Amino acid sequence: MTFVRAVVERDLKLYMRGVVDLIGVWMFFGIAIAMLPLSIGPDPDILSRIAPGAAWAIALLASMLSLERVFAPDQLDGSLDLLLLHAPSAHVLVLAKGFAHWLVTGLPFVVLAPVAAIALGMELRGVLPLAGALLIGTPALSLIGTVGAALTAPLRRGGILAALIVLPQTIPVLIFGTAAVSETLMGRDSSAYFSVLGAFTLAALALAPYAGNAALRAVRS
Repeated sequence: MTFVRAVVERDLKLYMRGVVDLIGVWMFFGIAIAMLPLSIGPDPDILSRIAPGAAWAIALLASMLSLERVFAPDQLDGSLDLLLLHAPSAHVLVLAKGFAHWLVTGLPFVVLAPVAAIALGMELRGVLPLAGALLIGTPALSLIGTVGAALTAPLRRGGILAALIVLPQTIPVLIFGTAAVSETLMGRDSSAYFSVLGAFTLAALALAPYAGNAALRAVRS
């Protein structure tokens, strides 16, 4: 746990040093949410139907914008070798990196969920389900994204390639996250969708360290 805390604190400081890029991620989320009603139109029925999927899709795309900062800076300055040397295992390093990425992307989206829901004309009863779905599902996005970032760590501007690798793997999270909120808005029982969403996150928590370890070994061999 000491190593995980040290890596998370270090990564948070590095993210804060690149605060302009980080603010850009948050602004992308906010601006995309604000622009959607302008492009779709003010019809509240249409907006309320697409709001859950739109919020999830925008959160997914926004989280991909910062993947380049997960491993690439460490690879560039050589600190990745030191991290791997001192880590109990590469699996722990991948988990720590994924958690730090979630703290600066997923968690802010959860906090911004009520604003997004109101901006998209969502009914108030959908605000908490949207925030809850993002809280449960966004860790999976960060963990899957961390694996993609590990695969592209040696590449300059590898963030775009990492996003292309990661996006297909995140579609199930997007589908069930959207369904969980939509079913709640329609007055139906959405507990099964939240359960599946949680299962995806648990699966990512179990599998991402092994996939990330394999990715790091592949790019460094």
